[in-house]
Amino acid sequence: MISTNVLGIMGLGGQEMIFIFLALLLLFGAKKIPELARGLGKGIREFKDATKDVRENIEDGLKESDPTK
Repeated sequence: MISTNVLGIMGLGGQEMIFIFLALLLLFGAKKIPELARGLGKGIREFKDATKDVRENIEDGLKESDPTK
């Protein structure tokens, strides 16, 4: 049987996504939504960069403390 989840994002279907989009449109207006999306994208990119730096620091620390090398 075909799933009723159209978009499959956290179990939300098409009707729920449309409702959320309309609610955002009413709350913030058409001009603010692109600005909010850009800010969210920048925040996600900064978070990815920070986690990458932390992972590299941990890996470098493990390599330095490895007695076999």
